[in-house]
Amino acid sequence: MTVLASALDPASPEYADHRAAMLAKLAELDAEQAKALEGGGEKYVKRHRDRGKLLARERIELLLDPDTPFLELSPLAAWGSEYPVGASMVTGIGVVEGVECLITANDPTVRGGASNPWTLKKAFRAHEIGHANRLPSLHLVESGGADLPSQKEIFIPGGALFKHLTQASAAGIPTIAVVFGNSTAGGAYVPGMCDHVIMVKERAKVFLGGPPLVKMATGEESDDESLGGAEMHARTSGLADHLAEDEHDALRRTRRVVARLNWRKAHADPAAPVEPPKYDADELLGVVPGDLRTPFDPREVIARVVDGSDFDEFKPLYGTSLVTGWARLHGYPVGVLANAQGVLFSEESQKAAQFIQLANQRDIPLLFLHNTTGYMVGKEYEQGGIIKHGAMMINAVSNSRVPHLSVLMGASYGAGHYGMCGRAYDPRFLFAWPSAKSAVMGPQQLAGVLSIVARQSAAAKGKPYDDDADAALRAMVEQQIESESLPMFLSGRLYDDGVIDPRDTRTVLGICLSALHTAPVEGARGGFGVFRM
Repeated sequence: MTVLASALDPASPEYADHRAAMLAKLAELDAEQAKALEGGGEKYVKRHRDRGKLLARERIELLLDPDTPFLELSPLAAWGSEYPVGASMVTGIGVVEGVECLITANDPTVRGGASNPWTLKKAFRAHEIGHANRLPSLHLVESGGADLPSQKEIFIPGGALFKHLTQASAAGIPTIAVVFGNSTAGGAYVPGMCDHVIMVKERAKVFLGGPPLVKMATGEESDDESLGGAEMHARTSGLADHLAEDEHDALRRTRRVVARLNWRKAHADPAAPVEPPKYDADELLGVVPGDLRTPFDPREVIARVVDGSDFDEFKPLYGTSLVTGWARLHGYPVGVLANAQGVLFSEESQKAAQFIQLANQRDIPLLFLHNTTGYMVGKEYEQGGIIKHGAMMINAVSNSRVPHLSVLMGASYGAGHYGMCGRAYDPRFLFAWPSAKSAVMGPQQLAGVLSIVARQSAAAKGKPYDDDADAALRAMVEQQIESESLPMFLSGRLYDDGVIDPRDTRTVLGICLSALHTAPVEGARGGFGVFRM
């Protein structure tokens, strides 16, 4: 039998402690994500509504097919920075007229929807996801262009935004702009470079320079409507393909444009009925210990995520601190790599490299479930070839061509983060649980290394070592590394695509697997470079 057996005991004190710790982290996450939902705050939300306009998320909700999910991406972008949480933009994946689409929407309640440096990073990541997965992109535009005080961080890299739109069009991926209000300066090029453009009558204003700038540059007197109004663009310039009466009409027209795309996925959706896991997803709240130094069995996670809890394990007796095997998730085949005891040894690295090659031979996407402190160190392991074996695993991950999905459940430290397909290795999607932590190493280890180096330096110079200062240094470093390894800090810098509730893992991964099958899924046939044996 390949159905996983569960040893999790929801009645145990350990489970209760783990669950309580996870629920506390989820409460913190909810509080921070609420800041993104608030947009520019009550004053500016009210002003926006008083103008008869819909909020960004309301526009998205009306655009989507009824009763279909919206997978929001990077909702915590800019967290911990001087800019509002969410980075004045909403991005995500949703279904419109049966077509999975990438959707971006400016939030005009935040400085008129102006783009700050984090808006740019968030938009770039959304475009990267859309291009890799060949998702038609819908851009709900209402933006004053660049946030001028931060132009030095926006202007030069920001030009890539328009490059992405034109490259998507050249690749045959449809791009659609829906203009609800101002689309000024650089923002004017978004509709200018999309395949299809819908503008709202008497609301949309699209121009490179507004009346004040035109007056300063040329001395010409003009008004918003004649310079860049929706009706002018529909009747005179030809920039608008559709003139909508109001916002609801604009969204209706957008749905009709999508319906006429004749868009087809590269792979059909699974036809067979999908069997849910045998175990309750709610139990995922009690799997990960509050102290990540305590190991847990990732099979308990796999059993609550994959179809029917059915998992064919690969090499179960070899390299046992890495679990590998085959399963289906919402009907899609996946190969799973999940850290068991934290540390990766030579055996685990070689096992992973072989497994990744097999997945590429069979065109099967890979799911990486992180809980690793990195590759093993020490004289025995260095002599045993841990560097070349770890390099073999990283080589395989780097040159694999099947889509990768990554979920950080617990620790994701050091080069183990790389070997398990961290952000730098271009996973199609990467999400974190609130329990996750990621850094070059654990806070205590990093502080201890700095302490040892400082102590050795003092000894080499023949100077006495200040133990009190050392204790203060260690405490400061531990606190810094701890705060910088937490998921909200990392998500704020777009090192993941969102921090998710563990109970939503199966749903989130199902949406991602469906989206990535819009593009061809083809593995590498060779081409892995030199594996040092």
